Amino acid sequence: MTTTQPEIHTIVRAKYGAAATRAAEGDRSSCCGASCCSGEDEKDPITSDLYEAAQVQGIPAAAVLASLGCGNPTALASLAEGETVLDLGSGGGIDVLLSAQRVGPTGHVYGLDMTDEMLSLARKNALAAGATNVTFLKGQIERIPLPDASVDVIISNCVINLAADKPAVLREAFRVLKPGGRFAVSDVIVRGEVPAEVRKSMELWVGCIAGALEEQQFLRLLGESGFVSPSIEPTRVYKAEDARAFLKDAGLDANAVANDIDGAFCSAFIRAIKPVTRA
Repeated sequence: MTTTQPEIHTIVRAKYGAAATRAAEGDRSSCCGASCCSGEDEKDPITSDLYEAAQVQGIPAAAVLASLGCGNPTALASLAEGETVLDLGSGGGIDVLLSAQRVGPTGHVYGLDMTDEMLSLARKNALAAGATNVTFLKGQIERIPLPDASVDVIISNCVINLAADKPAVLREAFRVLKPGGRFAVSDVIVRGEVPAEVRKSMELWVGCIAGALEEQQFLRLLGESGFVSPSIEPTRVYKAEDARAFLKDAGLDANAVANDIDGAFCSAFIRAIKPVTRA
């Protein structure tokens, strides 16, 4: 049975709402790994070691604890003073706050999230950080509540894979970017075929695995949305051993499936550009 878009939103909202609550209480439990489901405290192969200590100095601890991504788009995206940035699925606000430092007081950063608990946490973190050039918006990334051609850069950290309608996300990203604007996101991608039982597991979907786009499919959808110069740069390739906890928590036979997905999933940096059109 196919899971509907509202059902996916409900499941993701519940999982990430719980993660926000844990982060606010000082618990770093990932929603991109086994610890989100099992409560285990082991080092997560997807979310760990994404930010250098010097980079997050001055960022509220709760924002760091609520970081549930698979990369560091602010380290790879080229941001300049005065630019307007949009973070799709901004969570506790870590990437919004890091971007706000780089665009400076003449720039602005929007964080978009559909989870009330995450939005509340992000706003508290922004206040604690003294960030005055940020705004957190409630909404779904399939329907971005911003005008056409209003932002210079779109970032996102392991969120597009969770979207129920990924073509809609990319079309909306294209719409709100200014001509010449940059799409620069971190996400999990798939290389090759994946067993059906992994794709249909909502625990793995929420865990940033089963909803991931196949590499060539992602590039194709970017082109169909109007973007040019799309590229994918793998940043961390996951081995079968990394996935064993995911499979076990989803009730799957790890030994039977793990070899089929060895190296099939990776975190990657995905770039594209909205072309400059003539008047």
